[in-house]
Amino acid sequence: MKFNAGEFDVAVIGAGHAGIEACLAAARSGCKTVVFTITLDFVGNMPCNPSIGGTSKGHLVREIDALGGEMGKAADKTSIQTRMLNRGKGPAVHSLRAQIDRRRYSAYMKHCLETQDNLELKQAEIVDIQRAGDIWELTTKLDAVYKAKAVILATGTFLDGKIYVGDKCYQSGPDGVFPSLGLADSLKKIGLPLRRFKTGTPSRVNRRSIDFSKLELQEGDEKTVPFSFETQEKIENTAVCHISYTNEKTKQIILDNIHRSPLYGGKIEGIGPRYCPSIEDKIMRFAEKERHQLFIEPCGSDTEEMYLQGMSSSLPEDVQLAFLRTIQGLENVEVMRVAYAIEYDCVDPVTMKPTLEFKDVPYLYGAGQFNGSSGYEEAAAQGLVAGINAALKIQGKDEVIFDRASSYIGTLIDDLVTKGCNEPYRMMTSRSEYRLYLRQDNADIRLTETGHRIGLISDERYNKFLNKIELIAEERKRVENTVIAPSEKAAEVFIKCGTAPLTTGCRLSELIKRPQLDYEKLKEIDTTRPDLSDDIFEQVETELKYEGYIKRQRSQIADMRRLEVKLIPENINYDDVTGLRLEAVEKLKKIRPVNIGQASRISGVSPADISVLLIYLGKGN
Repeated sequence: MKFNAGEFDVAVIGAGHAGIEACLAAARSGCKTVVFTITLDFVGNMPCNPSIGGTSKGHLVREIDALGGEMGKAADKTSIQTRMLNRGKGPAVHSLRAQIDRRRYSAYMKHCLETQDNLELKQAEIVDIQRAGDIWELTTKLDAVYKAKAVILATGTFLDGKIYVGDKCYQSGPDGVFPSLGLADSLKKIGLPLRRFKTGTPSRVNRRSIDFSKLELQEGDEKTVPFSFETQEKIENTAVCHISYTNEKTKQIILDNIHRSPLYGGKIEGIGPRYCPSIEDKIMRFAEKERHQLFIEPCGSDTEEMYLQGMSSSLPEDVQLAFLRTIQGLENVEVMRVAYAIEYDCVDPVTMKPTLEFKDVPYLYGAGQFNGSSGYEEAAAQGLVAGINAALKIQGKDEVIFDRASSYIGTLIDDLVTKGCNEPYRMMTSRSEYRLYLRQDNADIRLTETGHRIGLISDERYNKFLNKIELIAEERKRVENTVIAPSEKAAEVFIKCGTAPLTTGCRLSELIKRPQLDYEKLKEIDTTRPDLSDDIFEQVETELKYEGYIKRQRSQIADMRRLEVKLIPENINYDDVTGLRLEAVEKLKKIRPVNIGQASRISGVSPADISVLLIYLGKGN
C-alpha cells in the first residue's frame, strides 16, 4: 500500500556527480531537498576512470568551484597525483587533471550530503513519477510516495541499464549495481523523448601482476595546483602512473575475434562516444596505426586495483585476457574486473531550456548523462545549473542562463540544448570559440560574482575574491609603471634567456610580453616585486602576453551578447514569419530558442534567416 513519505521543494533522482551538485545547490539555496540513490555505498562513484579533470574538463571543475560547487574541493581532498596538462602550449588549453582515490572520493561526497542542512539522502529506487496538479509525486519500489515542487533527473547510466560482455547481456547498472527499471516507462508517459546511448569501461587488474620495469613512468607535477580556489594546503603527490602500448599481436587477436564483439555483431543498439572509443573500435577505425597508447593508473591508496585507461572493451572475457597479455608489462596480468559496455536510456537535450528545465514539462529538469553527455565533470556542471535554477524558480526569482562567453559550462549547455547530440557529448577546448578568455586560471574572476549573487558563495569568500581582484589591478599598475634600466645583471639575464639586452630603459610590462621572458625569469632584476601568490602573477602575465588576442575576443563577446539580449517571445509562430526557409522554420519550431543568439547557432538556420527574424521582431511582433 502506498504511503506519504514526505514533502520537499526539490527531489533529485540519482546521487552520482550530477545529482550531488544538483542537490547541494538546491539545499544550499535554502530549498528543502531530497536525493535518492539505488545504493548509499556508491554515492559519487567513479565507475569509469579514477580521475577528475583533464583537457577542458579541468576548466569545468574550476568553474563549478567558482560558482560554489563541491567537486573541486572533493578532488583536492582525495587526490593521489596531479598534473597540469598542455603546459607546453598556450594558457587557453592548460588543464588540471588529478588521479583520485575513488573510494575516498565517494566517502567524502557521501558525508558531505549527510551533513548538509536542508538535505535528506535516501537509499531508494524511484520507479514512477507523475504530476499531480502543481506537485510531483515520486513513488519508490517499496511504494513510498514523496512529493516535490521540482524534480531533477540525474540517472547517469542506470536508466534501463544493460551490460554487454561478448555474447553475454544482462540488466545492470555500472559496477554490478542494480539498474533503474520502470522509471523509463514513466518518463515516456510524461512525453520525454528517450533514446539509447552506450559507453564502456576497461578492465581493472592487480598491481602485483604488472611488470613495471617494462613501462614508461609518468610522475605528477613537482609544483602542484589545486582545483578549488579555496584550497590552501599543498596537494601532495603520493602515486605514479605508467604508460604502455598495444602492438601487432594485440591488434591481430582483436581482429580475429571482432565477430564476437556485441558492438560489431549488432547486439548493441546504443550509440557510443566518438572521442572515447573501445579498443576494438580504435583497431577497426584506425587500421593504419601500429599501436595505441594506454595509461596504467592506480584506483586508490588502499587497493591493488589498477585502471587501464584507453582499453575499454565489450569483447568476451577470454579475448580480453588474451589481448591484454600481448602488451608489454602485462604479460602475466591478473584481471580483477572485466571490461564491459553499458547501454542506457537518455533524453534528447534539445527539448530543454538553457536552464535545463524541460520546455513542455514545467519544474522537471535533467542533468548529466541523462542529457546525453559523458564524463563526471560535464555531469557535475549540469547538475549544478539544474539545482541552481530549480531553487530559483521555486523561490520566484530570475533563473540563471550561462552563455557561451561566460564559461565552459555555458558552452556545454548551449551545445546540448541548441545543437543536440547524436552520441555521448564530451567537452573539448576546441568547442569554445572564446577559449583564450575562458581559461581555467581565471574561472573565479568570471564566475564568483554570479556564485555570490545566487547565494552559493559566502560573504567571507567573496571578500577574499574582491581583495584578489584589487591585488591584480595593483600589480598590473606596478609593472606598467616600473622601468628596468640597462645593466650588466639585466644583460646577463636577457642573454641567458635568448633575447636582446636593453639599450635604454624599458617598462617591466613590455619585458613580460617578450616570448622568452616571464615573471620568474625577471625576478632577479625586478627589485620592487611584491610578495604575492603565484596566481596573481599568473593573471597579470597572461593578460599582458595575450593582450591583443584577449581584446579581440572580448570584442567578439560583446557582439555575441548584443544578439543574446534580443529575446524571442515564447508564443512566436514561425509559420507567420515571411521569408524564413522551410528548414529554418522546422528547426526553430523544434529548438524554440530563447534569443536571437541561440537561434543563430542552430544548424540549418542561416544568417539570412536570422536577418528575416530580426526584421520580423523589429516590427513589434
